[in-house]
Amino acid sequence: MSSPAPSSITFSNPEGIAWPGGYSLVVDVRGPARLIMIAGQIGFRPDGTMPADFEGQAVAAFENVKRALEAVGATFADVVKLNNYLVDIAADLATYRAVRDRYVNLANPPASTTVAVPALAIPGAIYEVEAMAVIAG
Repeated sequence: MSSPAPSSITFSNPEGIAWPGGYSLVVDVRGPARLIMIAGQIGFRPDGTMPADFEGQAVAAFENVKRALEAVGATFADVVKLNNYLVDIAADLATYRAVRDRYVNLANPPASTTVAVPALAIPGAIYEVEAMAVIAG
């Protein structure tokens, strides 16, 4: 797999910034590399159906990101940033974290933003994720 040299990406949690854990606060990318941006993915399965439950939608969305990464020669180990949108963050945050942790590099978790939103663009969708990855140019 084409990944940048370990010295070209640094994941850190600088002192002086409160850190709740589970993600990196700063990802510093240096050197020749490709930046891959993956548009928001909701929980559609390849057949166009969408699970009704949050966990099913989150797994389907992460599987979509996985397929998008594979299409450009990347993996979740190359992901440096995730943006997450949850319709019911109070009910679903723990489930989101459990699903996320099945996919991301837990040794160097990507920088991450997770927000509550009143609705998503597709009726019935309750979770969306977008990703950025860096791979060797």
